[in-house]
Amino acid sequence: MDSQLEQLMLALESAVAGMSKEQQGWHIPGKWCAAEILEHLYLTYTGTIHGLERVLALGKPLATRASLRQRMRIFVVIRLGYMPEGRKSPALALPKGLDREMVQRDMAAKMAIMDAIIAKCEARFGRRVPLLDHPILGPLTGSQWRRLHLVHGKHHRKQILLLRKML
Repeated sequence: MDSQLEQLMLALESAVAGMSKEQQGWHIPGKWCAAEILEHLYLTYTGTIHGLERVLALGKPLATRASLRQRMRIFVVIRLGYMPEGRKSPALALPKGLDREMVQRDMAAKMAIMDAIIAKCEARFGRRVPLLDHPILGPLTGSQWRRLHLVHGKHHRKQILLLRKML
């Protein structure tokens, strides 16, 4: 697996290590609990996998041309590593109440599958070719998809650590 994704997996595992089911379910009113944050991340990996499977099935990238606004967002998130606060999650990545134990057990495998399909797309279409549009950032290459998941995961790891601190 890509080193960035390995780093993220270890960071997420350490963030919830030792937390009970009840602790993982505790949240600030109106905010997600640790279990919901992990499910959200899991769903983003699933969404990326499904999107890139479509790319491979169709035999061509599905990325559009980036607008100026999208290029600015890509620069902030991918290049600077900053995930802005307060952005609403796309509906596909909203927690739906998946089994918490299954999410935690399968998260590393889901990341590995995502990394493998990114690598397949890069091998087939090239490393510098935008493969698929992100719903907010727009068209991303394989390495940008990996970096996005790292930045996004670290953003949510901070939220989990804050919840731990508040318990």
